Amino acid sequence: MTSTPNEHGILVRPATAVDAEAVLLITNAGFGVSGDPGDPHEFGIFPLERALVAVDGDRVVGYSAARPQTVTVPGERGVTVETIANVAVTPTHRRRGILRALYTEQHRRTEAAGLPLTMFTASQGGIYGRFGYAPAIVEHDIVVARAGAAFLPTTPDPGGVELVPIAVARQAIPEIYQRWQRGTPGAQQRPEIAWARRFDEPADRRGGGTELYAFVHPDGYALYRYYRRAAGSAIEVVEMRAVTNDAHAGLWRALLAQELFDRVEASVVPGDPLPYLLTDPRQVRTVGRRDSLWVRVMDVPAALTARGYRGDLDIVLAVRDPFRNAGGTFALRVRDGVADCAPTDRAADAELGIDVLAGMYLGAHPARAFAAANRLRIGDEARLNALDLAFGSEREAALGWFF
Repeated sequence: MTSTPNEHGILVRPATAVDAEAVLLITNAGFGVSGDPGDPHEFGIFPLERALVAVDGDRVVGYSAARPQTVTVPGERGVTVETIANVAVTPTHRRRGILRALYTEQHRRTEAAGLPLTMFTASQGGIYGRFGYAPAIVEHDIVVARAGAAFLPTTPDPGGVELVPIAVARQAIPEIYQRWQRGTPGAQQRPEIAWARRFDEPADRRGGGTELYAFVHPDGYALYRYYRRAAGSAIEVVEMRAVTNDAHAGLWRALLAQELFDRVEASVVPGDPLPYLLTDPRQVRTVGRRDSLWVRVMDVPAALTARGYRGDLDIVLAVRDPFRNAGGTFALRVRDGVADCAPTDRAADAELGIDVLAGMYLGAHPARAFAAANRLRIGDEARLNALDLAFGSEREAALGWFF
């Protein structure tokens, strides 16, 4: 489907193979990377034939890619959602409604496909709230001073971790990831081409670091690289997944045992237990807090019945949608972790934007925080407590792989 031109003469149409070079020019310039139209990885994860381009005459001036992915939601359930990536507009065509035009057509497609959620990894934080999105996963960037990081006597020393060649890790890791992904809200199934991008990363995208090294445990793994900088030497943990607490402790013991390096840098969920394993928790410094996944609810009943819940709940939600027509008033009833949700004429118990619902969806942001910020209006403290409990998650949400 091709849109009608907007007030600036911009129209949106499906991308074709002819657009590949123009698309890569826009995305390379927009994200500061360098991609080759002949590289099979460039459009392997997000095929060009599923993408949209915005054109000004015969010139491509905007791009948006999408593909369905299966994502784990609370309750260890897998849900097929639409994921969006590589959204870019050429700098010469700002403020001409191009992003809105691309998103209007993209979300129309998602609605037609009947998918309950859309997700993406955002490069900017101030743009997407007006489209009903909210950050739904939080990560902490940490630095661990290696020399001072001594483990408590009570910390498990389970063993089982091996330093293995990357060729061996490449065979062993996907199965471990699958087990971790099935129990982790926000984590996606990972196609082979996404693994190839991880293991075949070119040198110019390593930030000056070495090639990858791997520690593997039967229930976890850590992929990491080394840096030597003027400020000191460092180990960067590129990806770490642990299915069990023993695997988590064993992997950190191996990472912190490398005596020739000053520090270990990693990204973890806010509740990662590493500080509690050490005699001095101050050796783990949080140096950054950031979002890693944004979510939009496309169909309120479908989304709310797709996930599990930690407590019973009876509530009527009035949901505002500033971008599409997914808002309305909905009765949500949860018993034994299973939800029923449908439109209703009953008076609302709580009012919120569809972005707030998205922010709560994976359990990373509590309802109470949104209420304190006046973004969730609910007059009954007991009902707020029940809402907070129900939308929580037994396991913290984490992004499976960056897309």
